[in-house]
Amino acid sequence: MKGFLILLTLVASACTKSVTDAQQKYGTPTTINTPMPQPKTFSYLALGDSYTIGEAVPQEQSFPYLLNKRFSNTTAPEIIAVTGWTTGDLKRGIQQRNLQKHDYDIVTLLIGVNNQYRRYSKDEYRTEFIELLNTAISYAGGNKARVVVLSIPDWGVTPFGKNSGDPAAIAADIDAFNAINKSETTKLGVTYIDITPASRRAAYDTDLVASDGLHPSGKMYNLWVEQLQPVAEEKLK
Repeated sequence: MKGFLILLTLVASACTKSVTDAQQKYGTPTTINTPMPQPKTFSYLALGDSYTIGEAVPQEQSFPYLLNKRFSNTTAPEIIAVTGWTTGDLKRGIQQRNLQKHDYDIVTLLIGVNNQYRRYSKDEYRTEFIELLNTAISYAGGNKARVVVLSIPDWGVTPFGKNSGDPAAIAADIDAFNAINKSETTKLGVTYIDITPASRRAAYDTDLVASDGLHPSGKMYNLWVEQLQPVAEEKLK
């Protein structure tokens, strides 16, 4: 029994020496404490019209809220948008809100469909869009890299559009307005996302249209967020 205890002692001593030698050679192992994931928080200002507030769908299915959810953002987006607003209406709405914060991490701008629907001047649209884009930049602390412009969706492919006009003519007019906002966005070096092709899928997928037969459904907004998310990820780095 005594011999057995001596043998155990020698083995333990050899193991201890082996560990000590390894530590001297390779260094003492460091315990890595992986931090628990923390909720991401960023400030987001969304400027627009019915497409921004998510007319005809629950608020949480609007694209600003869906984007927030993708990032587990704990700060609700600030939204300045009303159904039916034109560029002029949005300008006045921003002035009336008189936001004091001018350092939003992300600012999105989507406006123009009601200018097109009401047959307002394209020259007027260009002028007011430029003003709104510069306002969006100012709310991003002057950082153009934090601003995203989304193109105007094509409402002509919806049941409402098909019943109230010529879808082809509406599409051509939408494209003309989008040519303006894209041109001015590019001139200022701001990110532009073309969601119009996605909106046109509603021509053959009625699930992309809300119950009112005109506005996007939550499924459609998710398509937009698929395009917006990677851009937002880059801007939030």
